[in-house]
Amino acid sequence: MHPEDAMATLPFDDSNITWQTIEGFDHAAYHILSVDEDARIVDLLFKFAANARIALHRHGAAYRTLVLQGELRIYRPNGELKEIRPVGSYVAGRAEGEPHTEGGGDQDVIVYFTNRDVAGPVYEILDEHQAVVATFGIPEFKALYEAQISRAA
Repeated sequence: MHPEDAMATLPFDDSNITWQTIEGFDHAAYHILSVDEDARIVDLLFKFAANARIALHRHGAAYRTLVLQGELRIYRPNGELKEIRPVGSYVAGRAEGEPHTEGGGDQDVIVYFTNRDVAGPVYEILDEHQAVVATFGIPEFKALYEAQISRAA
């Protein structure tokens, strides 16, 4: 599928989801569903802005994704479009893949991510030289989840 062939998808009803953001991480919002330390699983929803890209990163854990709204666009570090995942796409990926950025197509994309077998960082955030500038693992997601719950109370 070429980007110009994409059409808007039916909106995912996220009216009961309170999206969270992290200062400095543009074009992305998240909602943590669960952090299971014993099973080493982190489940969350991401919403990436239309026609924008999130920070360069690498996955440090095996993952599964399901696109719930829009299309997920994956870009190589040099900015080249690598892949388009349309609504309904389910993908299983392995840790330590190619660094990349991601973003929405012509509408915001909402994606379910489940990260499995987490033994270290789930995500490594990279700078333009692909040096690690931040990591998000179970401790960070647990803290974000607890903050999310306390804001909802």
